[in-house]
Amino acid sequence: MKIAQINMVEYGSTGRIMLQISECARKNGNQVITFSKKWRNQRKNIPDHTYFGYFLENACHLLFANIFSFNGSFSHLGTRQLLRKIEKFQPDIIHLHNLHNYCVNLPMLFNYIKKHKVPVVWTLHDCWAFTGQCPCFTMVKCEKWKDGCHHCMQIHSYPSSLLDMTKPMWYLKKKWFTGVNKMIIVTPSDWLANLVKESFLKDYPVHVINNGINLGVFKPTTSSFREKHGIKDDQYLILGVAYSWGKRKGLDVFIELSKRLSREYQIVLVGTDDTIDKQLPEHIITIHRTRSQVELAEIYTAADLFVNPTREDNYPTVNMESLACGTPVLTFNTGGCSEILDETCGSVVECDDIDGMIREIIRICNEKPFSIDACLKRSKRFDMNDRFSEYLHLYDEL
Repeated sequence: MKIAQINMVEYGSTGRIMLQISECARKNGNQVITFSKKWRNQRKNIPDHTYFGYFLENACHLLFANIFSFNGSFSHLGTRQLLRKIEKFQPDIIHLHNLHNYCVNLPMLFNYIKKHKVPVVWTLHDCWAFTGQCPCFTMVKCEKWKDGCHHCMQIHSYPSSLLDMTKPMWYLKKKWFTGVNKMIIVTPSDWLANLVKESFLKDYPVHVINNGINLGVFKPTTSSFREKHGIKDDQYLILGVAYSWGKRKGLDVFIELSKRLSREYQIVLVGTDDTIDKQLPEHIITIHRTRSQVELAEIYTAADLFVNPTREDNYPTVNMESLACGTPVLTFNTGGCSEILDETCGSVVECDDIDGMIREIIRICNEKPFSIDACLKRSKRFDMNDRFSEYLHLYDEL
């Protein structure tokens, strides 16, 4: 079988998922080519990967979208280049991922799919596909996406625009994305699957395939992390990991925790930068970037508790990575976060319940109700080889 996968980037969580699915498909005898937008630091060692588009055209796309909205209505030349490469490859399946990054012309792409009746798998990593603009709407508690966006409360958030054109964009997306001859929607969580079933994509079959991680990398890994950073043996290491810290990821929650927890609890945040560091109390330890996933596994292993106070999320891989390293998880009940845990490996509190989170931190660290073995047992269900092989069954079904 010949499979073409498209994601706007080949890095980050969505890019990694695309490449891991491709690797799994190739091991099972399929021919796979992956596509992402051309950018200045593009990698040269990805098997059968093709970059498409033009820097200047994408920059114009970004400018026009930021002023006039209509993200996905430009980049004609780059999209024509992409479609020529797809036409030459003649795939049996087109597998779509994230399409919102100012580099693909959506009507051109979907017109091609409809004209040639190519079966499609579309993995939704957020809610962007069925809104007039935003990829997330949990924090603002918006439900306009159900019957037509307008007067957007997040017009200046990514993908930002000066003009509110969410109403026509919602109708354009509905026109572009519906009417595909054969398409299956995939979501990593039941939470997102239920939202899709309330959107204009509801007529397509929806399958839930959880995200997977590499259990060969994320596993209990001993290190001298605690000694290196001066964390005492009688201190509890409370860990947070994110790659875009802000209110959405709960940065303010960690600041509040640092004020209210005693020095018996040492907070460590991974994925910060100089700007974020200036917002944090001095006694929070920050790690800007890890050298590798192995180093990240060492930090997960060193922690007593992984805390994820995210306010908007789909099915966060950081929760799975922590469990795979034997560290229990405490999270807000948002998106698909709670679906990752069960009563043996972590705890869930309602979003913004900081008092409840503090009580659980103290209880979990002192009573130790979640064993390493229980966390590792739960993590087995996130083996990427098992999860991504489910896509092969979908391909066969299509």
